[in-house]
Amino acid sequence: MPQEKLPFTREQIAEIAKTHPTPFHIYDEQGIIENLDRFQKAFSWADFKEYYAVKAAPNPYLMKLLQKKNVGFDCSSLAELELSERVGSVGEEIMFTSNDTPAGEFKRAAELGAIINFDDISHLDYYENTVGKLPDLVCFRYNPGELKSGNDIIGNPTDAKYGFTREQLFEGFAACRDKGITRFGLHTMVASNELDEQYFVETARLLFEVIGELTESLGITFEFVNLGGGIGIPYTPEERPVNLETVGEGIRKEYETLITGKGLSPLKIYMECGRMITGPYGYLVTKVRHIKNTYKTFVGVDATMANLMRPGMYEAYHHITVLGKETAEATEVYDVAGSLCENNDKFALDRKLPPIERGDFLAIHDAGAHGHAMGFNYNGKLRSAELLLRSDGSVVHIRRAETLNDLFATLDFTSISEFK
Repeated sequence: MPQEKLPFTREQIAEIAKTHPTPFHIYDEQGIIENLDRFQKAFSWADFKEYYAVKAAPNPYLMKLLQKKNVGFDCSSLAELELSERVGSVGEEIMFTSNDTPAGEFKRAAELGAIINFDDISHLDYYENTVGKLPDLVCFRYNPGELKSGNDIIGNPTDAKYGFTREQLFEGFAACRDKGITRFGLHTMVASNELDEQYFVETARLLFEVIGELTESLGITFEFVNLGGGIGIPYTPEERPVNLETVGEGIRKEYETLITGKGLSPLKIYMECGRMITGPYGYLVTKVRHIKNTYKTFVGVDATMANLMRPGMYEAYHHITVLGKETAEATEVYDVAGSLCENNDKFALDRKLPPIERGDFLAIHDAGAHGHAMGFNYNGKLRSAELLLRSDGSVVHIRRAETLNDLFATLDFTSISEFK
């Protein structure tokens, strides 16, 4: 099986582990920046802005890194709004896209001046009744229903809980127009981890067509279109990455046909990718504790699915490199497992790898998005540290590992002796 490139060696990891014990997540700064540059260049023809999906890797150091490259933040919760404010991104540097939204979160988004992307037509009245006057700029999330297929992660649009129907778009935008609102945006997000370039071109075409129809029917002008995220990454070595240049060029052609070609006002082009930006440039590094031989051979490591949920939750493939044995032949078959009291606590099933010994370091690839962010504390497992490998080779500690005191902080032990 082909080996994926790593930004570090076994020797570097062994040195890092002396002060930052495994398991830990480590992110490759240079890889993230070079990838972001390529993404932005693919849309250099447009007035383009990427809003990084904070949920993918909610760490202020990573956010600050992206902020320096003119990236805004796609937020879906109060905590994500607060993170954005704390790194210095407010106003229209934030796109607030949530669902089943509490009034307090709408209010906080309004206080920060965020672009609020409404998920349901009933939320307009709810907002007015709980927060006050609608924002000067409104955006609606569109669910195209049977007009567009989804994929396994988000599901069929007709079954999805997200977004306005086509009919509701016309009703909602008309109601906002009649209230004197003049700034409008349109958004959709119907797939996640999609590798087909044409999928994104078709999504853009669908949105451009709807914008044309809304403009003509309602006499309103759209300021931007948010094409969503969903650009996938090649988790397996055999998969190929999305050709960003093909996506950018395909969307450009649709834009010139359906927007400028029809005399519509220019649109800003937004996207909200998360996984594609940081996913391939984060690694979960773990150390082998035990080799167990029963009906199968199990490699027991010090990480668990509490550190990386995707393999156990989705049976998702994540490539694994045995550090120091990158060129060794994969002659053995292992299940790579953690120590949770759950049999699905496994990072790999029947995986062919080089011979593994106790004390070996394993790098689990593509853990830079929806990795640490999806951590949990079942069995009292403590969430791991996060490190940033800088472009100059230095390492920054960007999140400390949890302690038992953190885990027990919400429990009250002071009067337990009196409890009967």
